[in-house]
Amino acid sequence: MRWVNRHVRPGNRILLGAIPILLLVLLYLVMAAGRHAANPSDKILPLPGAMAEGMAALLFVPDQLSGQLIFWADTVASLQRLGLGLGISTLSALFVGLLLGVLPPVRATFGPLVTGIAVIPPIALLPVLFIAFGLGEMAKVALIVIGIAPFMVRDVAAYVADLPREQMIKAQTLGASSWQLMLRVALPQAMPRLIQALRLSLGPAWVFLISAEAIASDIGLGYRIFLVRRYLSMDIILPYVGWIALLAILMDMALTWSSRKAFPWAHGATH
Repeated sequence: MRWVNRHVRPGNRILLGAIPILLLVLLYLVMAAGRHAANPSDKILPLPGAMAEGMAALLFVPDQLSGQLIFWADTVASLQRLGLGLGISTLSALFVGLLLGVLPPVRATFGPLVTGIAVIPPIALLPVLFIAFGLGEMAKVALIVIGIAPFMVRDVAAYVADLPREQMIKAQTLGASSWQLMLRVALPQAMPRLIQALRLSLGPAWVFLISAEAIASDIGLGYRIFLVRRYLSMDIILPYVGWIALLAILMDMALTWSSRKAFPWAHGATH
């Protein structure tokens, strides 16, 4: 049987997906052990024991100034910013994407503007955002929104605009107005695509969040990484990076599960 025709069972998918990750971990351990054998004080590739020791204070010991557990305070602060940015972007993409996709005059008027905003590198706007909104939370959230919302809007709008014309004609034959077309025909079919666009935007959203926190913040995962880098504290940086990756994976899995449960027809389900 050709490989293109082979289908992997759900249980085997987890096993196969874990193999490359385990190999990377093993490779890291071998390289770290080799470096420490040559130089016991090496800080570039810390061993797991050193990472556990470095993270213990951040995980379990309250900060003397704030009284907070630093690791969890950083996590909560970053997730709040990320969640707000993703929420605003998703609502914007849904509303604006439907308008652009269903109404040709709106698409002709505002489509070029959305395209123009989408091609601007969001990081280049970071100084403008800090000047306009200050160094508070609004500028960080605005960077996430500007970074991912235009892409999501364009994706949803293009998908809605490409819906079969026959559906629109049949709905209008039954007396549907433009708003009814948008809510009863386009919206249900656009929702799985919106979730897919949100999944694809998770990586860039984390990039914009970490960038904003690194430049102007006093708490957050990105702030902590860039704070300890001056001390070459890889025993802190690597666990933080791993934690960010884990959070992103869990968010992606949650979105995938939600889409499959809410819209099984969009995933080829037959029941």
